[in-house]
Amino acid sequence: MIYEILIDGRKFHLDLRREVKDSERWRCQLNGHELHVNGVLARPNILSILIDGKAFEVKRERIGSDLHLWVGSERYAAVLRDPRSFRSRRQTTDSLGGAKSLLAPMPGKVVRVLLNERDTVESGQGIVVVEAMKMQNEIKSPKRGIVRKLAVTQGDAVNAGDVLAIVE
Repeated sequence: MIYEILIDGRKFHLDLRREVKDSERWRCQLNGHELHVNGVLARPNILSILIDGKAFEVKRERIGSDLHLWVGSERYAAVLRDPRSFRSRRQTTDSLGGAKSLLAPMPGKVVRVLLNERDTVESGQGIVVVEAMKMQNEIKSPKRGIVRKLAVTQGDAVNAGDVLAIVE
């Protein structure tokens, strides 16, 4: 399968094929570079992979129509599209237009607000930092645009799914 992937606004070309049917080994070319990959779905939405001898645990999080990948404590906005799919092409052009809400991924406390309303923001740029279970999570913009609304201030308590900011 061939995919186009946007991770925090950076575009990648991924060619991914199983080496042997029902195997955990994959032939993977990322932007033309060959990688040796073994992967297994450890639990729903959690992938355990070995890339060129390095182990990673990747968690998938879907909030509304937004997809995020967690690698360790790092969170990345992701858009996955199959270039052969009309639906994928249509969703990609639609998903980048209009306002996008940034949602709290879990209950916590806002420890920093990195931008102000009406500031210009790049895709993948941090807007708000939320602390949950003694870990700080930088909530990043899913697109390039303008911060239309900040719904929180430093010190606010938030619940999972609360709107933190709106980027247009």
